[in-house]
Amino acid sequence: MLKKEVRLNHLQLRKRLSLEEVNSFSWSISEFLRKLPIWDFEYYHIFLPIIEKNEVDTHLIIDQLRHLQKKIVVPKVKTDRLLEHYLLEVDTALKKNHWGIPEPESGRQVPVKKIDLVFVPMLAFDKKGHRVGYGKGFYDHFLDNCRADVIKVGLCFFDAIGEISDIGPTDISMDYCLTPDKVYEF
Repeated sequence: MLKKEVRLNHLQLRKRLSLEEVNSFSWSISEFLRKLPIWDFEYYHIFLPIIEKNEVDTHLIIDQLRHLQKKIVVPKVKTDRLLEHYLLEVDTALKKNHWGIPEPESGRQVPVKKIDLVFVPMLAFDKKGHRVGYGKGFYDHFLDNCRADVIKVGLCFFDAIGEISDIGPTDISMDYCLTPDKVYEF
C-alpha cells in the first residue's frame, strides 16, 4: 500500500477509538515496554500526545522514565521539518502549538547527539519496521540527524500491515514497534 492510503485509513481507524480504548491500549503498550532491553541509557526522547487525535498517551512511559531517574527529552517544532529538543523537568511549562502538540515553552536544550533512544509516534507500520506518520517529515529528518546507534521505538495502536510500497531513501525504519498486543523487533 502507498503511504497516503495507509495514512488516510489509519487516521480513520484511530479517530474511531473511544477514550477508554486509547487509555487501555496506551497502558498495554507501556506494560510491553517494561520487558524490552532498553533501560540502560541516559537520554530518552519521547513525544507528548495530541489527545484530540487519539495518539498513544505517553504519560505512563514518562512516569516510568522518571521513576528510573532517566533524562527525558521532548520535541518542540522550530520551523518546517525541524525540531528542537528540550529536557522535560517536573516544572517544565508546556503550551500547545498550532497543531495541538504540547511543547515546552522554554528550558534546557539537549543536543541531538546526546539522545540514546527515541519513542516515535506513528499511525501505522509494516512488517519491515517502516512507519507512516502524518507526512510532514519531522521525525524522518530528526532521526536522520541522530547518532547511528540511537534506538528507535515506534508506538502504535494497530498491528503491522503487509508492506508500505513507496518507502524512500529518507524513510528511517524502527528497531522496535509496540502495539497493545505485540512487540515487533526488527
